[in-house]
Amino acid sequence: MIFDPQTLTYDDNGLIPVIAQDHESGQVLMMAWMNADAVTQTLQTGRVTYWSRSRQSFWIKGETSGHVQKLVDFRLDCDRDCLLVMVDQTGPACHTNRKSCFYTAVRDGAETELMTPLKG
Repeated sequence: MIFDPQTLTYDDNGLIPVIAQDHESGQVLMMAWMNADAVTQTLQTGRVTYWSRSRQSFWIKGETSGHVQKLVDFRLDCDRDCLLVMVDQTGPACHTNRKSCFYTAVRDGAETELMTPLKG
């Protein structure tokens, strides 16, 4: 069966949530959004492309920072309303210079920082 991005379930803004996961370690790196065109561009180029809600434009991960996400595998959930991209991540995935955006845990009612920013 040929994949058609139009068969995905997008929200009222034409967006679908995407989880990026490191294909080697399994670590969840970040969550962002794609529209149908970003899905198509990601699959065609192998460079993970998101839709920036704040800038209202495409955001090719690593285009300015050099922290590129190379697509390894593209997966749909059972309801077709969420995506998982398995990636080869160069450098940190988070804009805070951490490997993952999920660096804060809540433990015993308090926030705990799990990782500090990477150096240089």
